[in-house]
Amino acid sequence: MTVTTRPPVLIPDNVAFMSAAVTWVRHWNEHLFSFAIERPASVRFRSGEFVMIGLPGDTKPLMRAYSIASPAYADELEFLSIKVADGPLTSRLQQIQTGDQVYLGKKPTGTLVCDALLPGSRLFLLATGTGLAPFLSLLRDPDVYARFDQIVLVHSVRRVSDLAYYEELESQLAEDPLIADEAKAQFVYVPTVTQEQFRNHKRIGALIDDGTVFAAPLKGPAKLDPATDRVMLCGSNAMIRDFAELLEATGFTEGSNANPGDFVIERAFVG
Repeated sequence: MTVTTRPPVLIPDNVAFMSAAVTWVRHWNEHLFSFAIERPASVRFRSGEFVMIGLPGDTKPLMRAYSIASPAYADELEFLSIKVADGPLTSRLQQIQTGDQVYLGKKPTGTLVCDALLPGSRLFLLATGTGLAPFLSLLRDPDVYARFDQIVLVHSVRRVSDLAYYEELESQLAEDPLIADEAKAQFVYVPTVTQEQFRNHKRIGALIDDGTVFAAPLKGPAKLDPATDRVMLCGSNAMIRDFAELLEATGFTEGSNANPGDFVIERAFVG
């Protein structure tokens, strides 16, 4: 967590967005950081949704869609972000400290939610990079464990230091009093690092092909089966495109809030 070394930066009121104060910031490395803001009483969301976050610009606020990493019941809104040195928003957002204000959209939305999936027994969460964020929300929500027998998170990054929340996930969320017991029995964490030495070093597709994803303690067939499995995808455009094509070729149907299916992606982030 960062320590505030200057007065908080307050922002002008804006009729289109709410203002919320930063409650904490954590820098994982030079490319990645997490932060949380106060949750206004009017904000309602489903675990897995995203919301607009931003800062004042020259003529209007600079806003970007961020998946909410905290679960629907949380008292604060948590986010995971990359750092882009010359990014219009992230170059400034990475400098925030506790007490600073940011703009917050009034209506969270999204399709990486359980409501967009048909009932199933195994839920696979496939993420690259900061695509982990909405899955952190889902993994901390007791309702998700009530819907699925097993939940598998596969998180692919380039470097070991990019494995944000590694210790929390590796311990199967043991410190979370609401879901610790359920996670210990139902949650399987498969991290992989593609450009440094690590116990898993292959891309997600290769880990599925060679059976690593389906190894014990996971139960059931050593393949993705639309009869029992549900899949959520979040991360790079290439990963989402390739897996969506693979899933559809295997008999999976894409779901939405209006028409639940076997897998979902967040199209708001797909170019």
